[in-house]
Amino acid sequence: MKVLGIETSCDECAAAVVEDGRNVLSNVVATQIPHHAPYNGVVPEIASRKHTEWIYCVVKEALEKAALEPQDIDAVAATSRPGLLGSLLVGLSFAKAFAWSRNIPFIAVDHMLAHLYAAQLSVETLAYPYLGLLVSGGHSIICRANAFDNITVLGTTIDDAAGEAFDKVAKHYHFGYPGGAVIDRMAKDGDSDSFRFPMPSLHKGSLPRGSEHRCDVSYSGLKNAVINQLEQFRHKKDGATRNEDIAASFQKTAVEILLRALFNACEDTGLSTVVAGGGVAANSSLRSRLAQRQDIRCIFPPMELCGDNGAMIAGIAWHYLARGDRSPLSVTASARVEGFKKKYP
Repeated sequence: MKVLGIETSCDECAAAVVEDGRNVLSNVVATQIPHHAPYNGVVPEIASRKHTEWIYCVVKEALEKAALEPQDIDAVAATSRPGLLGSLLVGLSFAKAFAWSRNIPFIAVDHMLAHLYAAQLSVETLAYPYLGLLVSGGHSIICRANAFDNITVLGTTIDDAAGEAFDKVAKHYHFGYPGGAVIDRMAKDGDSDSFRFPMPSLHKGSLPRGSEHRCDVSYSGLKNAVINQLEQFRHKKDGATRNEDIAASFQKTAVEILLRALFNACEDTGLSTVVAGGGVAANSSLRSRLAQRQDIRCIFPPMELCGDNGAMIAGIAWHYLARGDRSPLSVTASARVEGFKKKYP
């Protein structure tokens, strides 16, 4: 079964064709980075307009690279939530129209579940349950994956997402855009011990296993501490500092905040397999630190599947189709994460 997957939840206009949930026949991503770089962040109005301009050509290229015609597609899937509402509606509307015109099944896909599935496009089928680490510009979620469409949230951010903190620090220091990739690159030439930034604690003292907030994270305190560090430099006569050291020190602390919560989840659940997903899963420091743990098997998607892409949408959609599921054409977009319950281990 060949599934066309469309992803337009934020600023990447993406389409892919995946066969039987695993064999990626094509994967096309049209990035909008140059259009948002002057603003150091995604402008929703620009994003939705570019999706409208590009979606036909991106889907056409995905079909051409897969050496297929529209009539060769057996089903179509698109992201329906969460994301920027205007952007979501472009891809969702195109996918529904494609499905209706060809009289083929349509599947609405949750963006976060798709990110968690992305790693399965490059490895053997994983046995459930396992721990999921979903980290991106909009979300930081540690969860127990019970099935491809069933997760239990063990921890999340109480304020900023990990990727959001990277972007805001980069914007304040004028490092460039997108912030996560720029900081990761700069950190390689910096000294991560140059600055000691705080690791916010959501409670006093240590918490016993299974306690509330034990797997939650917070990034607003770290973000503010790094930003305030720049203000201190500005008021010093000898205020010169190496931006690479700031980037390395911030990244080290940001990664440790994530890992502290993730390792707590491993202890609480007894699970030792971790599957990462989302844009921050491309971070070299996060990958390196997890690779050092001999007691944990961590699986990352290929770099090209960490960011938003259509392959993860088409891949997970196949499992719904194989189960006999279909989404009604009346389904609409939602900007919020929905349907995930939080439960302490």
